[in-house]
Amino acid sequence: MSIFKKFFIVGAVVLLLGGIYGCGDEGPAEKAGKKLDKAVEDVKEKVEDAGH
Repeated sequence: MSIFKKFFIVGAVVLLLGGIYGCGDEGPAEKAGKKLDKAVEDVKEKVEDAGH
């Protein structure tokens, strides 16, 4: 097996494991992102209500 194939296989395994590990519980950044998204949605709704 060539060195390129070995690096490719190792890289694929690392990406796969990283993806599986990343699908766990929400971290603080994800929670903060959801709060920010909610705040933006609330502001958009209030602006739309004020415009009508």
